[in-house]
Amino acid sequence: MPTNKKASRFETSAGSPHPIGATLYPDGVNFSLFSQNATKVELLLFNKPNALEPYEVVELNREVNFSFHFWHIYVKRLKAGTFYAWRVDGPNNTSEAGHRFYPKKILLDPYAKAVSNILFKRDDAIGDTENLTTSMRAVVVDTHNYDWQGDKPLHIPMEDTIIYELHVGGFTKSKTSHCRWPGSFYGVVEKIPYLKQLGVTAVELLPVFDFDDTEIVKMSPDGKPLKNFWGYHTLSYFAPENSYCVSIQAAQHLNDFRDMVKALHKAGIEVILDVVFNHTGEGDQGGPIINFKGLDNSIYYHLVPGDKQYYMNYSGCGNSVNANHPIVSKFILDCLRFWVREMHVDGFRFDEASILARDENGNPVPYPPLLWNIELDDVLANTKIIAEAWDAAGLCQVGYFPGLRWAEWNGRYRDTVRRFVRGDAGQVADLASRIAGSADLYEKSGRLPISSVNFITCHDGFTMNDLASFTTKHNEANGDNNSDGIDENYSYNCGAEGTTDSADIERLRRQQIKNYFTILMLSRGVPMMLSGDEFRRTQLGNNNSYCQDNELGWLDWSLVYSNRDILRYFKNMIDFRKAHAVTRKRTFLGDDVNKRGLPEAAWHGCKINSPGWDDPSSHVLAITLGSDDKSADLFIIMNMDQTELEFEVPVIHKRHWHLGIDTGADTPRDIYQVGREPIIKSNQITVKSHAIVVMVSK
Repeated sequence: MPTNKKASRFETSAGSPHPIGATLYPDGVNFSLFSQNATKVELLLFNKPNALEPYEVVELNREVNFSFHFWHIYVKRLKAGTFYAWRVDGPNNTSEAGHRFYPKKILLDPYAKAVSNILFKRDDAIGDTENLTTSMRAVVVDTHNYDWQGDKPLHIPMEDTIIYELHVGGFTKSKTSHCRWPGSFYGVVEKIPYLKQLGVTAVELLPVFDFDDTEIVKMSPDGKPLKNFWGYHTLSYFAPENSYCVSIQAAQHLNDFRDMVKALHKAGIEVILDVVFNHTGEGDQGGPIINFKGLDNSIYYHLVPGDKQYYMNYSGCGNSVNANHPIVSKFILDCLRFWVREMHVDGFRFDEASILARDENGNPVPYPPLLWNIELDDVLANTKIIAEAWDAAGLCQVGYFPGLRWAEWNGRYRDTVRRFVRGDAGQVADLASRIAGSADLYEKSGRLPISSVNFITCHDGFTMNDLASFTTKHNEANGDNNSDGIDENYSYNCGAEGTTDSADIERLRRQQIKNYFTILMLSRGVPMMLSGDEFRRTQLGNNNSYCQDNELGWLDWSLVYSNRDILRYFKNMIDFRKAHAVTRKRTFLGDDVNKRGLPEAAWHGCKINSPGWDDPSSHVLAITLGSDDKSADLFIIMNMDQTELEFEVPVIHKRHWHLGIDTGADTPRDIYQVGREPIIKSNQITVKSHAIVVMVSK
């Protein structure tokens, strides 16, 4: 390893192993780095982000600067804004021990709070040449120099939460967004009035930890490069994604993100981050060495036991993080605490979280230390934690993800609602369970309906418009001959594949979109919607747009105007949920008698108290939801039959039914504002084919 033969211009001392990373003090900076198996460590200091040579190389002394697997040094008089990196040497017996130490590799601090990617290129994985000209630089940052103006996480109860999933870049990159700062954190800020008017209570951001947005993953059929758009290959876990920041200086990127959080909080909107701890951007044995591989590869990753040059791939993305090793577990917890303490985020959604339930041998365990530490951590106690409770290796833990506080993306909810709205027979009983809070999945383990994050669409799959416009996926633009993405989407094109001039087909599609969203808003649990669904965003049938950093993956804001009837419906439907507490209770929907002597839930078909559980051909379900107090009761009728049907209307003591929703009607009669619903005096009502009617009692 190259060494600095000049006398150091800085006075140094032993430093402290904790905290890990670069910590700024009034008279200098403490650096600490984990590497259990390293034999030599050097700290490189740069005077600017694109400097090709360090102006100082500080070699750490093992006898002085090494404690319990941590290398540490205190550099006096060093200031914020300094750029730095590491060089680490050690054994290189990759196949036998899994070590990947290369003395000329320039490594990024895993705890870096800001990163300069100016020089970064994905160079060779072996690292037999010095990569000063292609490596990233970390930046020493003062994390306490921001004026939060009294801001703090909002702590909105889970049962009152309505999540809006969005991609920071794709949300405003289109020229149609008319944003001053398109594709950035500030672009999100510019759309806060829209989000507030829509009525959502939280935004869930696709990955915003720094990733390589220039990574070319493949070529499109027309020869254009396709990039890493979604950002699920993280490079630096404590630093915001560079391309989402407006500030030129990397040291200011934390404040770009904080400005967004503070502005969203002022509008009453929480911030939930989609985080990727199951794998990293270093990939498999052919991927680059950025930090973890070069620091202690055998600690951070699951390696193939027989030949440790290869990686276990539970993630489907090349490598799998050894999350329950104590050091790795500490890293993840430190990261989560940082984003809560210093960045004020309100929650996290964990991508392929079941990998985090695997022990060091890759076996799932009932009490994985990391997951329980996250659940029980004092700093994270009021933070929302949501699991994608499966992984790419076939482990699916929906309904029994380790821990009781964790909420889960409920994939079964998604599939059941899609199939029922499509018109599949035999879905009625399962649909009732999903609407009631999925007690069959969560009640036995002592969980509540708020354990279920209900969704019909998300970034991964069809948009809601495409669910009603395409019967099969159309991913040809991804360059894999339409072989990527899931094949079974439970979608229905309403009579024509894709764009059509048929007014009847278009009317049915609008109706189906309203049906999907109505069921979502009426179900017990935590609803999550996909950005753009409220104005019929389309990806032209592409259900895997991970590489489409273009108009296909961006929101077309002109649709706000052309589909303003759908947007109006979504706004009013969100208001409807907020106005009726019976849809938002923390308990499972059951047949208990309420204070007024009415059952909380009564299930019907076309006839009262005849839900047709045993009728495999049934496409209808009706529900009476009894309110505990003076608020309205609800009578919900769902007819996904091919014909319009007559439904009996239950008699309700000392009250009258009023029509709140009819998805089969044109705007504005498809949904009425709360308090303006017209009265219904008949004991029967005709419900159109593929329509939902909701009545409220007064």
